[in-house]
Amino acid sequence: MAEDLTAKTCVPCRGGIPPLTEDQAKSLAERTPGWDLAPAAHHISRTYNFADFKGSLAFVDKVGAIAETEGHHPDIEFGWGYCTIKTFTHKIDGLHENDFILAAKIDKATR
Repeated sequence: MAEDLTAKTCVPCRGGIPPLTEDQAKSLAERTPGWDLAPAAHHISRTYNFADFKGSLAFVDKVGAIAETEGHHPDIEFGWGYCTIKTFTHKIDGLHENDFILAAKIDKATR
């Protein structure tokens, strides 16, 4: 069985490598249910819903802490009752395993 993504740590990506292929991204996406894989496997995203603005803001704080620990930073959009996370690896303008590791760790924080 494949190692749980939450047990892995993001590794610095310095560029110079190709992004994941669509097939590779689809395989990792199966391990991060609830995340949407964008066309051409450019990024993944997920929207979380909350009862109010305070809940959204608290979640953003959690995500920020996870991102800092992993050294991998998603795009975050939030407002009253929602937070949308979009992640891809900027250095390669596409997906890397790090994006799926981050997604799995964010999901774990919501349980």
